[in-house]
Amino acid sequence: MPNACYLESTLGVLHLDFLTSHSQSSTCIASLEQEPLSYGGLEEQIAYTTGALNRHGYGRGDRVVLVLPNGPHLAVAFLGISAGAECAPLNPAYSAQEFAFFLEDLAASVLVTQPGFCPAAETAARRLGIPLMGLQPYGDRSGLYTLEGESSGQPCGRAGFSEPGDVALLLHSSGTTARPKLIPLTHQNLTASARQIHATLALSPADHSVNLMPLFHVHGLVGALLSTLSAGGSICCTTGFNALRFYRWLDQVQPTWYTAVPTMHQVILARAPQIGFHHRLRFIRSSSAHLHTGVWDELENLFGCPALNSYGMTEGAHQIASNPLPPGRRKRGTVGPGTGLALCILDAAGNALPAGETGEVALRGRTITAGYLSPLSANETAFSNGWLRTGDLGVQDEDGYLSLTGRLKEIINCGGEKVSPAEIDAVLLDHPSVDMALTFPLKCAMLGEKIAAVVVVKMGCAVAEAELKSHVGERLARFKVPRQIVFRDEIPKGPTGKMQRIGMAARLGLE
Repeated sequence: MPNACYLESTLGVLHLDFLTSHSQSSTCIASLEQEPLSYGGLEEQIAYTTGALNRHGYGRGDRVVLVLPNGPHLAVAFLGISAGAECAPLNPAYSAQEFAFFLEDLAASVLVTQPGFCPAAETAARRLGIPLMGLQPYGDRSGLYTLEGESSGQPCGRAGFSEPGDVALLLHSSGTTARPKLIPLTHQNLTASARQIHATLALSPADHSVNLMPLFHVHGLVGALLSTLSAGGSICCTTGFNALRFYRWLDQVQPTWYTAVPTMHQVILARAPQIGFHHRLRFIRSSSAHLHTGVWDELENLFGCPALNSYGMTEGAHQIASNPLPPGRRKRGTVGPGTGLALCILDAAGNALPAGETGEVALRGRTITAGYLSPLSANETAFSNGWLRTGDLGVQDEDGYLSLTGRLKEIINCGGEKVSPAEIDAVLLDHPSVDMALTFPLKCAMLGEKIAAVVVVKMGCAVAEAELKSHVGERLARFKVPRQIVFRDEIPKGPTGKMQRIGMAARLGLE
C-alpha cells in the first residue's frame, strides 16, 4: 500500500485527506456499467499496478505506452502507471503506421493494452520488438484490472513510487511540420494544474462530474479527471461523447458539472429541444477551442448556470486561463485571466506589450513543461528567457482578461483535435496520381475549423475526391481525413512564390 508521504508528494492531485476512513470509502471513479470505486480501492489498485510493473522489470524512467478504450479502466490505469513509471496514453484510432512512429519516438519500454482491442497498436509493437502487457478488467468495481504479460528481460532498475520531479505523463502535440513534439509533464506540473482548475471551479468532495472527453488528451486527463480527484470528488467515466445518450447520462449520473470542447456543446444544444431538458448543473466548462458567444449564451440559458470559457494547452498541463465563477465577471469573447501562472503578451523581439496590444501569448509557471523531448530543435524557438512562446496571438485588457485573436502556428484546430497539415500533405503526395497538395483550414460553424486540401493531379492521371479521402483514411486517423478536397491546375502562391496555408481558402474562393 502506498504511504501518506508518497500520496502527498507524487499523487498530490488526489485529495490529501482521502487516507481517513471517511474519504477512503468515498466514491472516486464511477461508470455506467459497474459499481463505483472508492478512494481506498484506487489506492490499492495504484499499489498493485506499480508492483506488477516492477515485477516485470518496468519502473521509474521507463515509458509505458497505454492503449485502451475510453472509460474507467483507462482512467485508473493512467493513475496506476504514472505512479511508478512514465505513462504515454495514445489514441486507439491511430493506424499501424502512426503507432509505429509514436512508439519509436517515445522509445517505448512496453505497450499496455487490452488484448485484441487494438490490433494496429499490437502489430506496430511486435514489428518494433516492444514487449506487450495485457490489461484485463477484473471484478465488479469500476476501473479494476489485472496486468500480466512480457517482461523487460532484466530486473527493474528503479522500482517503487515516483518522486515529485519525475515525469508522469508523455503526450504528443502537433507542430507546424509533420513531426509532432513530445511533451513531458511531471507530477509537479500535473498537481499544480489540477489544483488551479480545482480552485477556479471551486470544486469540493460534493462535486460529481461526468467525463465526455478522451482520456488520452490533456483536457480529459487533467481538466476532467485530475481536477475532480484533487478536490476529493467523484467522476463518472463514460466510453466517450455520445450526443444521443448525453441527457440520459445526466439523469443517471446527476453530475454537478462537465467539461467539453465547443463542438460537443453545440451538439448538446442541438439535441436539447427534442428532449425536454430539466436537469440543473452548478456550472459548465469549455476548453480546447474557441467558444462562440452565441453558444455560450445558449448554454447558460438552457442549463440555468454559468458557462466558463477557458484556454489550455498540453505544454501547460492544460489550463492556462479561465473565466471565473460568479461573483467574478465572465467576459464574452475572452478566455479570462491567467490561472496560477505568469502570462504576458510579447512582440516579435520578445518585449512585453501593454494591455490592448496584440502579440504572442507567453507563459511561465509551475505547470509549464521544462522542454520538448523531441525534436530538440523545437525548444530553440519555443522557449525564450524563461518564457514558453505559445504561437498563439492574443491581447489582454486592463483587467488581465485574455482574448485569442489567431495563431502563428499553422495547426488546424478541428473541434479540439489539433492536426498538422504537413502530415496530411505528405500522405496526399504519396498517392501516385497527385502532383502537388496543400492542406489548409476551412472555417466551420460546428468545428471552428475543418480540414480541406487543394490538389494538382499529374498530367495524364485522374483521381476522384473519394479515392483520395480513402487513401488518407487508410494511413491516418479518421479525424485527419480532409472534409473537402478541391482540384486545381495550380495552387495559388504568395508574393515570394511559396504556397501559403493562411488565406488559402479565400484565394480558392471557398470563403
